[in-house]
Amino acid sequence: MTLQTTAVQLGLRENLGQFSLLLLVNAFVGAMVGLERSILPAIAEHEFHIVARTAILSFIVVFGVTKALTNYFAGRFSDSFGRKQVLVAGWLTAIPVPFMLMWAPDWNWVVAANVFLGLSQGLTWSTTVIMKIDLVGPKRRGLAMGLNEFSGYFAVAGSALATGWLAARYGLRPEPFYLGVVYVITGLLLSVLVVRETQHHVTHEVKMHHAGSDAPRLAQSDIFRRTSLTDHNLSSVSQVGLVNNLNDGMAWGLFPLVFAAAGMSLTQIGILAAIYPSVWGISQIFTGGLSDRIGRKWLIVGGMWLQAVGIAVTALSTDFLPFGSGAVMLGLGTAMVYPTLLAAIGDVAHPSWRASAVGVYRLWRDLGYAVGALLAGITADLFGLSAAIWLVAGLTLISGAVAAVRMSETLTKRKS
Repeated sequence: MTLQTTAVQLGLRENLGQFSLLLLVNAFVGAMVGLERSILPAIAEHEFHIVARTAILSFIVVFGVTKALTNYFAGRFSDSFGRKQVLVAGWLTAIPVPFMLMWAPDWNWVVAANVFLGLSQGLTWSTTVIMKIDLVGPKRRGLAMGLNEFSGYFAVAGSALATGWLAARYGLRPEPFYLGVVYVITGLLLSVLVVRETQHHVTHEVKMHHAGSDAPRLAQSDIFRRTSLTDHNLSSVSQVGLVNNLNDGMAWGLFPLVFAAAGMSLTQIGILAAIYPSVWGISQIFTGGLSDRIGRKWLIVGGMWLQAVGIAVTALSTDFLPFGSGAVMLGLGTAMVYPTLLAAIGDVAHPSWRASAVGVYRLWRDLGYAVGALLAGITADLFGLSAAIWLVAGLTLISGAVAAVRMSETLTKRKS
C-alpha cells in the first residue's frame, strides 16, 4: 500500500487513461436512461392505454426515489468498501432492465424495471463522479465534472435519438431496447476488467493538500445535517440540485406529451427529446472549466434562471422551431448548473467525508425527479399541461433566487 500511495499522482493529465475510461463507462450509464427518454410516455398511451398524466409519470417517481436513496448509500459504500465494487454492483443491477422494458405485459412491469434502473443509476453514476473527483484532486475539479456530465448526458441524448428513430422505423417495442443489452454488457465488462480503484488517491490528497488541517471523523448524521441544512453552501447546492431535477423530471415525462399534442411526429419528438440533453451535455465541457476560473455561485444562479426562461418558452410554443429554442435554453441553463454543483461540493467537503457528502447531495437532487413527476402529473391532471409547465418554471426561478441570497462563493473555500 505504501508503494502504491507514493506512486499516486493527482490531476487530469496525470490520470488521463483512467479518467477517459471512466468517461466512457459513464456514457453507457447515461445511455441506459436515454432508452426511455423519448418513447416511454408513448408506450404508456398507445400500448397500455394510460390516460392520467400522474399514472404515466409513475415510472419517473419510482426511478427518482430509488435512485435518490441509492445515491446516498453509494457514497457511504464507496467510502467503506471501495469505488470499483460499487460500480460493478451497479452494472449487475442493470441487467434485467432492457428485457423487462422489451417484454413488459403491463405498466407495472415498466415501473418495476425503473426500480432496477434507479438502483443501477444511483450506484454507477455516483461512483463515476466520486472516482473522477478522487483522480483530479483540488485543481480543475470543475472541468472534470463538466467532462463527466458531458459524457453521461450526451449519451442520454444519443440514446434518446436512436430509440426515437428505431421506434418510428420498427415500432415502440422491442427493437429500441435491444440497445440496452449492448450498453449493459459493455459497461459491465469495462468496469470489471479495466477500471481501477481510486481510494488511494484520496489518501494521497489528504497527505499532500490537507496535512496541516483538522479532519474530524464525522458521523453520517453530521454529514447529512451539514449537506442538507446547516452548511449554507452545501445545503444551497442540495436545494438547487433538487429543483434542477424537478424540472428535468417534468421535461422527461410531460414534454413528449406536449410535443405530441402539438402534432409532432415520433421522429420529431425524438429529435426534440435529444436537443435538451445534447446541448446540456456538450456545453458542460465549457461550463465546468469556466467555473474553475470565474467561480461557482453565479453560474449556478444564472443557470437556474436560464432554465426557467427555457421552460417558459416551451410553454408558449406550438411549433418545432420554438420548441427547439426552449430546449436549447433549458440545456444551456442546466449545463451551467450541473457540473458546478458537484465542483462546489468538492470545494467545501473534506476528502475524508466528500464521497458521503456527494451521496447526500445526490439523494436530494434525484428526489427532484419524484417530486417533479408527482407535482407536474397532478397539476396536469387537474389544470392541464400548460399549468404544470408554468408551475415548474416558477419554482426554478425561485430556486435560483434562494441560491443568490444564501450561497457564497466556494471556489477558494475548502473546509476541513
